[in-house]
Amino acid sequence: MRIHYRNLVLFLGSFLLMLASCSTRESYDTIIRNGMVYDGLGGEAVRADVGIRGDSIAFIGDLSSAKARQDVDAQGMAVAPGFINMLSWATETLIEDGRSQSDIRQGVTLEVMGEGWSMGPLSEKMKLQEEANQGDIKYKISWNTLGEYLQFLEQKGISCNVASFVGAATVREYVIGEDNRAPTPAEMDSMKALVRQAMREGALGVGSSLIYPPAFFAKTEELIELCKVAAEYGGSYISHMRNEGNQLHEALEELIRIAREANVPAEIYHIKAGGKDNWNKMDSVIRRIEKARQEGLAITADMYPYIAGATGLTASLPPTLQDGGFGKLRERLQDPATRVQMKKAMQSRQEGYENFYYGSGGASNVLLLGFKQDSLKKYTGKRLAEVAAIRGKGPEETAMDLIVQDSSRIEVAYFMMSEENVSKLVPVPWISFGSDEGSYATEGVFLKSSTHPRAYGTFARLLGKYVREEKRLSLSEAIRKITSLPASNLKLDRRGLLKPGYYADVVVFNPDTIRDVATFEKPHQYALGVQHVWVNGVQVLDKGEHTGAKPGRAVRRNTRVE
Repeated sequence: MRIHYRNLVLFLGSFLLMLASCSTRESYDTIIRNGMVYDGLGGEAVRADVGIRGDSIAFIGDLSSAKARQDVDAQGMAVAPGFINMLSWATETLIEDGRSQSDIRQGVTLEVMGEGWSMGPLSEKMKLQEEANQGDIKYKISWNTLGEYLQFLEQKGISCNVASFVGAATVREYVIGEDNRAPTPAEMDSMKALVRQAMREGALGVGSSLIYPPAFFAKTEELIELCKVAAEYGGSYISHMRNEGNQLHEALEELIRIAREANVPAEIYHIKAGGKDNWNKMDSVIRRIEKARQEGLAITADMYPYIAGATGLTASLPPTLQDGGFGKLRERLQDPATRVQMKKAMQSRQEGYENFYYGSGGASNVLLLGFKQDSLKKYTGKRLAEVAAIRGKGPEETAMDLIVQDSSRIEVAYFMMSEENVSKLVPVPWISFGSDEGSYATEGVFLKSSTHPRAYGTFARLLGKYVREEKRLSLSEAIRKITSLPASNLKLDRRGLLKPGYYADVVVFNPDTIRDVATFEKPHQYALGVQHVWVNGVQVLDKGEHTGAKPGRAVRRNTRVE
């Protein structure tokens, strides 16, 4: 009798477990039905349903008999992991508007920040200076460390996820200031301690932007020491290299040396060959990176699919002119003798720094995007050559006048890359994508200035122009390059794939209609073709319209051993 009783107990237990299992399988918050599912690994899509429960993907397969609180029909649509923006400057725009509209409407669910400058660590002096230098967007800096900034965004409410590298220039300025000198041993220890703190708070690694002062003043050895600290925590190095033009090969060798000696993975921000004289270097750059990869170094890159970059008008001047900070630059530009020297420098090829003005071919290829002073905003959207003619001065003199009068670096676009190289880079398997811009809205304070169309179109342009129209790569491979590739490079936990147990960052888009609309003349235009977006299981885009939901979180590198 005891044997029969035991069997009965086992049977009833198994039956109850089966019922519970069936109940679990049948209960979902959201089911995305009938879509072509791309898991993010680069394989062909499969027709399947995706079940979301809480903040995670619960099931992928046939859910025709299952029920959910919300059913979404994805017939004729691609269903993919949320896209990862490897180079985001949404640091301030998310403070102004946490909806992240221009990126969410392209399917971006994670903004990765920290191109040389990060929103922490900040000293009291740095905080005051940052607040004084703010442009259209005004805010009070209430945090000190990078971790506190990420927490601030979470608590404020954001629609996207956020992650960040710690900026090498931020750490340098915190300890040394903006002077052109090497750190003392004690200062180097302090800089390393700041990196260590940021890594403990979840930073992805160390980011640099070596064409800009004070980052330009850092020697290779200084960067190696900072990256060794990042390596202790499984972090990586990511860099806007010291030169993307005349000394492109030398800059690449510096990055490879840092990766090797610090024993860290390294990524090149917005890989390019700037300036017509350098366009022919791209093939050799790709070969050199592939050789380093074959040698065991984890070298990768990201890009934006446009022939113009965007940065400050001050990038046309020698970085050493900013020794001591922007105030010193502004003061020096008011000296007649210095202006004569700078005019000659802007007009000539330079070996000691990257001259964006010369590299773009001159004033007709420099588009003015953003001013701090209202009195100068009338020039927004005009070429520097046009403004020079209006003001009756030469373009070099005009550039220096504008910097002095605006008391800012002035945001501009430089047309300096070739479409042939862009098309060549798009399919390279170890290159991901980043906008190198903020995430805007077509309303309010954002319309006070122009911007680069990449803010609204980077990911839609990849999937529309380069996948559908030009067939430079397959849709499945393009999705891999904006999902699992960056997630793997960044060592992110449960992100970048459509897989049960992974966070439900999901995008549903029409591969036949997705496209960028933004232009250099009219950049504030949303991309088309993305229908639905979920972030951490919460829908933030519904039938192409923002829901207002803000479920975004701070994402930190994965320190688990798989």
